Amino acid sequence: MEKNEELPWIAEARKFIGLREIPGPEHAPEILQMWRDIRRSGIKDDETPWCAAFAGSMLERTGIRSTRFEGARSYLEWGEKLDKPIYGCVVVFSRSGGGHVGFVVGKTDSGNLLVLGGNQSDAVNIRAFSTDRVTGYRWPEGYQKPNIPLPSGNADMSTNEA
Repeated sequence: MEKNEELPWIAEARKFIGLREIPGPEHAPEILQMWRDIRRSGIKDDETPWCAAFAGSMLERTGIRSTRFEGARSYLEWGEKLDKPIYGCVVVFSRSGGGHVGFVVGKTDSGNLLVLGGNQSDAVNIRAFSTDRVTGYRWPEGYQKPNIPLPSGNADMSTNEA
């Protein structure tokens, strides 16, 4: 991968930055489509935690099979295990009541990870996460790893992924 090239699943994910849940009885059609993309069409709302639907949908849309499961922790057994984060990798976090999953897109000066993910304060965005919460880093099997350092940047700390 050239330095100025973007990983396909990250390019796809970036298209959705700003997408938010719709409060009340309406549901964001784009989020409902993400559930269909991972073969979970029985989920018909945008209140069900959808971080794994977002991550899986971005992978599926770019020809990479996801876990096709609604649980973030399902990614702990997916793909190739990494010992440290690299740009574009899947990262799984622990959280009260479950897990969270997203894509590493950088790091802060203080060492937190910058994560592009869904259902981060009910939206798709980039938020900072402490590495203390990481339970695993994963990479799509058979896909070449980029040989670039994690870009530095800043973002608000994540406070809600449920």
